[in-house]
Amino acid sequence: MEPRLRLPDGARLAHDTTGAATGSEGPLAVYAHGMSLSRRVETEMDLFSWDAVAALPGLRLVRYDARGHGGSTGGADPAGYTFGHFADDLLALLDRLSPGRPVTGMGSSLGSGTVLTAAVREPARFDRLVLLIPPTAWETRVAQADLYRRLADAAGTGGPELLAKALAAAPVPASLTEAPGYPARSLGVHREALPSVPGATASRTSWPAERDGRRPDRGRVSAIRATYRTMRGTGRSAGRHHAQNRDDQLWAGSPSDGASSASATEP
Repeated sequence: MEPRLRLPDGARLAHDTTGAATGSEGPLAVYAHGMSLSRRVETEMDLFSWDAVAALPGLRLVRYDARGHGGSTGGADPAGYTFGHFADDLLALLDRLSPGRPVTGMGSSLGSGTVLTAAVREPARFDRLVLLIPPTAWETRVAQADLYRRLADAAGTGGPELLAKALAAAPVPASLTEAPGYPARSLGVHREALPSVPGATASRTSWPAERDGRRPDRGRVSAIRATYRTMRGTGRSAGRHHAQNRDDQLWAGSPSDGASSASATEP
């Protein structure tokens, strides 16, 4: 049976560890998936190949299901699905798996926002950030929030079946046009977590968020000291889509850095 971390509110996070250093105390890389997906669904979509990461000498690679997704539990309360709560869950997982040692934080879409929110709160916990399909931020967040309100309405009316249809009909972001398994044929989010997941995401007009939902000053984001890489492509197209490296400081970019228009996969 795979491990599941019990969180303070009783939810449990399912996670797995692979890599050359499985079972050791080696450096940790942790990955957070996108909204409505899960580890299993992303594997079925063939979005990423983890072989190269898992083969790095001495590295532990941990992937986990966000609360209310995949093998993790969650519940129906929308308060449990804010960016702040997702970041709390990630930091709790790091407390268990890498106490006192910084990690490489990786995430796509919602997972990207989760990692960055956690890094804003506790920057010393991360020495590297890999942000895939980075989401909209600040002023450009408004259009994306409107999309998620519509998705929440669809989920509330027709459950995961209607939500899946709404996601499939939504505009495909340029970063995913060549992704072999997009859109997903199944969802990883639990029925009882709908419409809370897209609804809670829509309730915040910006990210990353403080615990009370307020956005932090942009200076706090740009002040993060870490090696980072942002990529707006995934799968086979990732190497060709807007990758950038910066060794010293994370730059939040312009308000439209994440995206200029709403799309179904950018949280």
